[in-house]
Formats: sequence, C-alpha cells, structure tokens
Amino acid sequence: MTERATAFYRTASLAAAAVFAAVGLCFFLIPGRVLLFFNDLSRPLGFPPSPSAVSPFFVALAAAYMYVVTVLAFGMYRHPESRAYPSLLAQAKFASALLSLILFVAAGRCLILLANGIVDGLIGLAVVALAARGRLKDA
Repeated sequence: MTERATAFYRTASLAAAAVFAAVGLCFFLIPGRVLLFFNDLSRPLGFPPSPSAVSPFFVALAAAYMYVVTVLAFGMYRHPESRAYPSLLAQAKFASALLSLILFVAAGRCLILLANGIVDGLIGLAVVALAARGRLKDA
C-alpha cells in the first residue's frame, strides 16, 4: 500500500472507530432516546413506531456489539497491513444489516430496522472497498 493510501486507510479506520464508540455510548447511556428519535422520524415518513420499551439485556448486547466493531476499526487503524480486522468488521456489519432487514420485513417494518439495515450494509461495503483498495496482505 502506498504511503498516501495507508494514510487514508488509517484515517478512515480511526474515524469509523470514533463513530462506533460514540454510537455505542448512545446505545448504552440513552437507549430510550435513540428509539424515540427514530419513532419521531417514523411518523412523518409513514412507518409504524418501534416498541419503545428498553430491555437492559438488549442494551448490553447492542453496547457490546458496538464495542467489538470499535475494536475492529481501531485494529484496522493500528495494523493497516492486516486483512483480519476489515474482514471481521465487514462480516459483523453485513450480519447486522441482513438481520435488520429480515426483522424489518418480518416484524412490523419499523424505520430503525430499515435504517440500520441500509447503514450497516453500506458500512460493510465501504470496509470491503477500503480493504480491497489497499491490497492488504494476510495477518
């Protein structure tokens, strides 16, 4: 990878880690407000609101997932030569996207599920493109 490509890769990875950490903190500290935010957007767009009850179990799972993807993105920043970090991060984001879209269709078409399916799918594609661009070697 060229010096310029490495700098871009590292910057994008660190930015992703920061965003994932911030979102994880929101999921952990203000999960009800996150749901209310999407429910407020849902009504004018014609989507039904999602259930607004917050379960500590699901808060723990969401925060833990965001911690893992933060660590993976930070691993990409620290070890740009490794294929392991982007591969695992892309798989996590694609799994999240697919499950969100399945639940969107099967469980009431809530905007938050559609938004997560689209956003995480795009993040997964961006990670794959970023890794492919640099032609990284195996870890």
